[in-house]
Amino acid sequence: MATTIDRRASIALFGGAIAWPFAARAQQHRILYCTHSAGYRHDAIPLSQTILRQLGGNSGLFDVTTTEDMAEFTTEKLARYAAVMFYTTGELPMSDAQKAALLGFVRSGRGFLGAHCATDTFYEWPAYRELIGGYFDGHPWHQSVRVEVADPASPLVSFLGRSFEIKDEIYQIRDFDERGSQVLLRLDPASVDLGRDGVHRRSYGWPLAWTRSYGRGRVFYTALGHEQAVWQDARYQQLLLNAILWSIG
Repeated sequence: MATTIDRRASIALFGGAIAWPFAARAQQHRILYCTHSAGYRHDAIPLSQTILRQLGGNSGLFDVTTTEDMAEFTTEKLARYAAVMFYTTGELPMSDAQKAALLGFVRSGRGFLGAHCATDTFYEWPAYRELIGGYFDGHPWHQSVRVEVADPASPLVSFLGRSFEIKDEIYQIRDFDERGSQVLLRLDPASVDLGRDGVHRRSYGWPLAWTRSYGRGRVFYTALGHEQAVWQDARYQQLLLNAILWSIG
């Protein structure tokens, strides 16, 4: 565990995961990180903001702007950013024009990332499910689990090996667009009690991270990230760093 990643460590991990073609140019991109909570508000929000700013600063490749103001979601304002990231809950107070601006932003070739509760968002807006790929469907496990690396060839997760253990609140996903998503991480069902109340068995199992395309844009989501300790975990930080750079690549 680590609360920060210094620049040398960040570059070492970053280089071990993938040689990003724009790393040498040290181009500065802007990321908009939205943490508006219209439902449950996660204790990890302040720490997550700090961690993302540290990842951007240590890499020298992006700067993070945090917001809970939906006024930031206009076509003109979003044009300043390379990607948008959600750590949100509930029906966010966005107008139809703001929703259209977000979708147009991603379709045009920008990035969209969601962490943990981003799938616990916008149940009443079907186009959001088409963007992110699925919805939260309960969390019967809050414990140490084994996570399988479903796509070990992916540069986003290859540094994790074949599997790893982590303690977190484990989401189930419903309405998952399995065909349109590339699953990166999934729960090892042998590491949990499948007989527990609220467990939903589905053909696609329990995906915990995936990527997908939306128009010309790149979308990444991970269900991990409830616990503050997860945000402090260097592996999770590396996953987010890789995903951010991939999404704006």
